[in-house]
Amino acid sequence: MSGQKFRTIFLYKEYFSDFYNKQKPKVKEKIIWTFRLIENIQQVPEDYLKHITGTDGLYEIRIQFASDICRIFCFFDEGKLVVVANGFQKKTQKTPKS
Repeated sequence: MSGQKFRTIFLYKEYFSDFYNKQKPKVKEKIIWTFRLIENIQQVPEDYLKHITGTDGLYEIRIQFASDICRIFCFFDEGKLVVVANGFQKKTQKTPKS
């Protein structure tokens, strides 16, 4: 990845931190790796960052390490700031609507 930074990750309140602190060390590493990817590449593949259908500007950061799958909700502010709101451990194929 180049030295140019396209986005900045901002954690909203303690919601994400509480979720992050409960994860296994390898999952934490994958989360940080994915955050850096989102910050440092111009066009992020949908494998890592995807718009949630039926929403107005809500996205999910997609994390998978072995059998551990989690989703982290986020949105853009001013186009370059990714605000991370909360995360959850994924147990089914579809992201819940509520």
